[in-house]
Amino acid sequence: MSSRRIVAAIFALTLGCALALLAPRPALAVAAEASRADANAGALRARFEALRGEMRDNGFGQPLVLLSHDGGGVLHGEVYARIDHPFAEVAEGLHDAREWCEVLVLPFNVKGCEARDGERGSRLVLLIGRHKDSTPDDSYRLDFRFREEARDAGFMRIALRAPSGPFGTRDYRIVLEATPGDAGHTIVHLDYSYGYGWVSQLAMDAYLSTAGADNVGFTVERRDGEGEPVYVRGMRGVMERNTMRYFLAIQAYLDALASPPQRREEARLEAWFRATERYPRQLHEMALGQYLAMKHRELAWEGGASRPRVSGG
Repeated sequence: MSSRRIVAAIFALTLGCALALLAPRPALAVAAEASRADANAGALRARFEALRGEMRDNGFGQPLVLLSHDGGGVLHGEVYARIDHPFAEVAEGLHDAREWCEVLVLPFNVKGCEARDGERGSRLVLLIGRHKDSTPDDSYRLDFRFREEARDAGFMRIALRAPSGPFGTRDYRIVLEATPGDAGHTIVHLDYSYGYGWVSQLAMDAYLSTAGADNVGFTVERRDGEGEPVYVRGMRGVMERNTMRYFLAIQAYLDALASPPQRREEARLEAWFRATERYPRQLHEMALGQYLAMKHRELAWEGGASRPRVSGG
């Protein structure tokens, strides 16, 4: 055999071996990713089933559990629930940062939101009012990184993370996980948390001793002498109210998808307000007319020239 043929044979053999080694990798990666998604979906369904006992006669009027924890300088709230929307609708409706802006502006204390794509992924700027009558220009700013961490036919996870917030708060995290329940329902897990230090602790204590003195959360800590529930207060109460507001905003957004496009904004606002009024002890803040007028002003501002500026990518 000539040297030229030997070289050609060696090249063909080397190329064949390289292709044989490289070809399975994408398939293995896809299989591994699918396996992780299946495991996450299974874990979510198992956790939901484990909590079913707590969903009976819990006062929420739907299959839902609200959990909260305050420890180690971290406030943490979670909702596990089954919602009346098929998984495909949830996954398609909540995979984009702009859709999440339409969700997160529904609570009364969120005064503006802007989503923008950049070189390093999507970002979401949220404006949190100092009080319920704050304007967008007089609000605290949270800069979130938005990431769709998983989405296939059986599981999705969306994560929003912000490194810092007002009064020394830090490590904000909003995560939504979802998996199919049955043909018309989806099991969801909303996870909301942030860290705080002594400055934010002092600010929260000042609020809870004045304007927020009468506010309570949802967890029943005990019963009083007349058998009435005594609800959690303090920072856990704050976390439970905010976690529930965000969860109800997700539901309101999905409910409004059934409305004609030109009607959806108003439908979202009305649906969120109606949902919060089911829990007046914890979530009532104002009358419907006042809420709608306030949100119309804020949404008009969002569309104007003074929207929150997002620099960089």
